Amino acid sequence: MKKKMEKRGEYLFDNRSLAVLIFPLVVEQLLAILVGMADSIMVASVGEAAVSGVSLVDNIMVLFINLFAALATGGAVIAGQYLGQGDRKLSGKAATQLLWFVLVVSLGITALLYLGKSFILHRVFGAIDADVMGHANTYLMIVTASIPFVAVYNGGAAIFRAMGNSKISMVVSIIMNVINCGGNAILIYGFHCGTEGVAIPTLVSRMVAAFLVIFLLLRTKGAIRLEKNVIRFRFDGRMVGQILSIGLPNGLENSMFQLGKILVLSLVSTFGTSAIAANAVANAVAIFQLLPGIAINLAITSVIARCIGAGKHDQAQYYTKKLIGITYASMILMNVLIYLALPFILHAYHLSPETYESARKILLLHGSCCILIWPISFSLPSTLRAAGDAKVTMWISIVSMWFCRIVMSYVFGKYLGFGVFGVWIAMILDWCVRSVGMIWRYRSGKWKLIRSID
Repeated sequence: MKKKMEKRGEYLFDNRSLAVLIFPLVVEQLLAILVGMADSIMVASVGEAAVSGVSLVDNIMVLFINLFAALATGGAVIAGQYLGQGDRKLSGKAATQLLWFVLVVSLGITALLYLGKSFILHRVFGAIDADVMGHANTYLMIVTASIPFVAVYNGGAAIFRAMGNSKISMVVSIIMNVINCGGNAILIYGFHCGTEGVAIPTLVSRMVAAFLVIFLLLRTKGAIRLEKNVIRFRFDGRMVGQILSIGLPNGLENSMFQLGKILVLSLVSTFGTSAIAANAVANAVAIFQLLPGIAINLAITSVIARCIGAGKHDQAQYYTKKLIGITYASMILMNVLIYLALPFILHAYHLSPETYESARKILLLHGSCCILIWPISFSLPSTLRAAGDAKVTMWISIVSMWFCRIVMSYVFGKYLGFGVFGVWIAMILDWCVRSVGMIWRYRSGKWKLIRSID
């Protein structure tokens, strides 16, 4: 760092405030994963056709959930930068603009999905069995109605994180997931419902979460408050443009990532049943290997946005180094624990010896690289995005993903004969290339010159 902070009092965040920000985020991410697994088990009890139908629709829904999460990040960065400037009025205006904008966009997307339902079921999903089609139709009709509530919840949760209060989003998430999981259990096991027993609790839980987060935002005494005339919304094209300058590149990056996953999965399916099973198990466990890093990345966005808004680039560098250090420490702890528990985890899946060994090798590779490479590949870009440098991170990520994760998956997996293990090698190569690109951009210092707000 070129410039050192002389007084401890000049720091925007002390260790306690960082812990208070990070711990609820870890709990929230862990809960989302565990509830997702419980949902899968309960859906399976309805039948294989229901699992297939729900899975097909969820592949579409995840694209929109990621889109609204990206837009929420854009709004949180702008609100956080205004907060860093000490301008609470404009930070509140940014929060209000974000919520109304995502609501309007989500209503439009919801209408398009209902109007294009036949196209989705018959064209996008292709030739599927009639019973799978029936389950997909039921699930799509109900869950599509939850899209506006997902958008509003994501926006509200991001606003609370921008002011350093992740406890609220954690509590709301707990309530949402309890309603979802409990509702599934009651409707499926108690009333013996079909796919609607999975869809209705999803809709209700997202509705409750959206209303709760808006209620709490209207009553908060925190640093960011919605405008008093929030109901009489006036569109501010300039401020929405600021939000989109970060949200759209981030959303496009996430969408390309999902597309890449789908293309790679189609390659894995050609390697046989054992490879498909090993890949599925590895993916299920790998998310836990990444969990602390994913949570801390949300904290990095909030912290760095405040620093940038305050014009304290020295602190932005300090907290980047500190939070990435915390990411490394947490990744080491998590992956050592998973390594010790790996034999028990894999035995629980009752895998064949071939599949067991393949999954074990993949997870050892993935866990090692989570510790060594992942924080630079994915945490450092959080600093760049929080500074408004979202377009460059998007291009680095997209180019790296298409060349390494997709093209090299075919080279390592198919042409060099490594099979499913080669696909994971290609993913690690993608991380390495990203790391080089992100370090180059960070060290160039150009992210310090970008002004997302006036």
